[in-house]
Amino acid sequence: MSFNKKVGLFIPCYVDQFYPNVAIATLELLQKLGCDVSYPMGQTCCGQPMANSGYERDTVATTQHFLDTFEAFDYIVAPSGSCVHHVRDHAPSIEGKESHQKDIQHKVYELTEFITDILKITDIKGTYRHRVGFHSSCHGQRGLRLASSSELNLPSFNKAKQLLANFEGLEWVELSRKDECCGFGGTFAVTEEALSVQMGKDRLQDHISKEAEIIIGGDMSCIMHLSGIASRNKQAIQFKHIAEVLNEAII
Repeated sequence: MSFNKKVGLFIPCYVDQFYPNVAIATLELLQKLGCDVSYPMGQTCCGQPMANSGYERDTVATTQHFLDTFEAFDYIVAPSGSCVHHVRDHAPSIEGKESHQKDIQHKVYELTEFITDILKITDIKGTYRHRVGFHSSCHGQRGLRLASSSELNLPSFNKAKQLLANFEGLEWVELSRKDECCGFGGTFAVTEEALSVQMGKDRLQDHISKEAEIIIGGDMSCIMHLSGIASRNKQAIQFKHIAEVLNEAII
């Protein structure tokens, strides 16, 4: 398979700093799927942390820099629903460049969304002999509609799980509260620490009580929160980004 379009790899700050293997897995996966991928070295924070803390006016420069950095690409792909949702739907408008900004925003995609909606790949063959729970992050699920939400009367779907549906040996656990927030919420985890931690404990317990071996997710921010709680409480459960799982399966 060959995808004759230029793809820019957008890697969030926390992935770059703490989980570079996720960035590498994303790059390798897209290349295996036939994409011409480049990583612009000049990229910086998209501005989401500041905007979420009420300082949206201070993110105009980072938004402009994002547009300048990625404008030459046909598509922009990131392994993070959270950052994609900010750039695409919540970044401040650049005065006088609104039309240009919208053109670029329409090219930004979360990884699994790009694979299913643009590459039109819905069935990947692989082997993954593990008992797995999936954590749907709020921004991806309710912001980008990467999965159905239980509060809406709509047919059930999950783009990430769809890609893993035919993996040999993979056993999904059915959670009691399948789309509940993990409690991270960016700066919420700092300003409301006790509540954030309790929400994370509840989310973990749902997976652990169903005997999940590995928790897979599409946002390392949420996975970071859950894995930190599990580590402090000495809970023996592993964590993976879906890019890592897909990349391992495709030889």
